[in-house]
Amino acid sequence: MSGLRFSKMHGAGNDFVVLDLRGGRPAPGAALCRALADRHTGVGCDQILTVEAPREAGSVASYRIWNADGSASGQCGNGARCVAAWLRRDGAAPTGAFALDSPAGTHAVEALPDGRLRVALGVPRFEPAAVPLVGFDAARETYRLRVEGREVAFGAVSMGNPHAVIEVPSVDDAPVAELGAALQRQPAFPESVNVGFAEVAGRDRIRLRVYERGVGETLACGSGASAAAAVLVRRGRVDRRVRVELPGGALDIDWPADDAGLTMAGPAAFVFEGEWIA
Repeated sequence: MSGLRFSKMHGAGNDFVVLDLRGGRPAPGAALCRALADRHTGVGCDQILTVEAPREAGSVASYRIWNADGSASGQCGNGARCVAAWLRRDGAAPTGAFALDSPAGTHAVEALPDGRLRVALGVPRFEPAAVPLVGFDAARETYRLRVEGREVAFGAVSMGNPHAVIEVPSVDDAPVAELGAALQRQPAFPESVNVGFAEVAGRDRIRLRVYERGVGETLACGSGASAAAAVLVRRGRVDRRVRVELPGGALDIDWPADDAGLTMAGPAAFVFEGEWIA
């Protein structure tokens, strides 16, 4: 893969290496993903995003997501905005609205007047089989599991990838790495899980930290922000329009109704361009 051009981007601090595979280059293997993602000897990123030909008629392109450990992911909200911004700069996407295919489906993208991008992420799915979460036969607002000697209460939802949301009094004091990793190891989550630690700061404001599967704690997680909003809306804890504040920046979530699609708006930034020669 020597001579591989890439773009380094981030969405609210959640950072990516974007690769253009539309010319027929193969997808990166796990070893290359780990090399690119290494923050000491590589480019450094949370995920690798590959831009590819569209899968659906009417879409401008598709993308796939590879975690820092080389595993594949089904969804990445911040990544969707970065791919959309990359395609607009490339000239492959119009300046207005367009459609983009992810591993989880097709998403409508809209450029906002303030320079941010809004992405439609679909209807949150709460059925345990959809997460997937085993050992429970029906969706509930709060699940409880015994995790390494402690009882953990959480909400669970799929945003195209699995999420567990733990409400905490303060995200500053939350045991993000310890409890996040422990929950990811539970057999109840056969595909592992992204673990969000959410603090309700007001009806229109959530503070959030996310421990992502295959990555660890990230500065932001778009699907995690969407999951936290969806879980807390269902509990009646926040309004359907809510700002989610993460360590790297803020995302605006809008979920009009239980059977409606959820949208996420936030920034997408270019950091630098490079060529992988290893």
